[in-house]
Amino acid sequence: MAFALVERWDLSVVMWIYWGQSVVIGFFNWRRILSLRQFSTENFTMNDQPVDPTPSTRRQVAFFFLIHYGFFHLVYFVFLSAERGDLPRADIAGALICVTLFAVNHRFSYRHHLERDLARKPNIGSVMMFPYARIVPMHLTILFGNLLGAQSARALLFFLGLKTLADVIMHKIEHADRPSPSSTPCGPDAAA
Repeated sequence: MAFALVERWDLSVVMWIYWGQSVVIGFFNWRRILSLRQFSTENFTMNDQPVDPTPSTRRQVAFFFLIHYGFFHLVYFVFLSAERGDLPRADIAGALICVTLFAVNHRFSYRHHLERDLARKPNIGSVMMFPYARIVPMHLTILFGNLLGAQSARALLFFLGLKTLADVIMHKIEHADRPSPSSTPCGPDAAA
């Protein structure tokens, strides 16, 4: 955050990068939902009805996530395109490079989490809700950023503070149910 202030980063560019990262996270989360073989539906309902952990439930949850999360990002895309004006080509290229590098990195994370998902029984509702924390910073900055001054240091700090908080929350959620090394089964009976 200090570097962003010293370098006077453009809030529009930062928000476009964040938007791209959120789309990447959403894409891999959608694939992750579709890849679940065994999952829990504890405390998870659809149309106010409990559901069973079936392939049909998995497909319905993945479809809902794709449409719902995708709609948020389509609206953000339209808003960012209309409200933030034209960015210089160098800024667009830089943002695309950042998002591409993030996608490569996130693919590694996806594969790691997929292996972990196959070794346990994650709750499909938790997996689906996981990336929604990323919506809050974008949403609040779009709603209140102009009150702070659209391209001001205050607006940039507001967004980056919310972004950091969302990233910390997502990290804690993602790693909360990892078994500690001492409780990880090993040896010939581990698969039993």
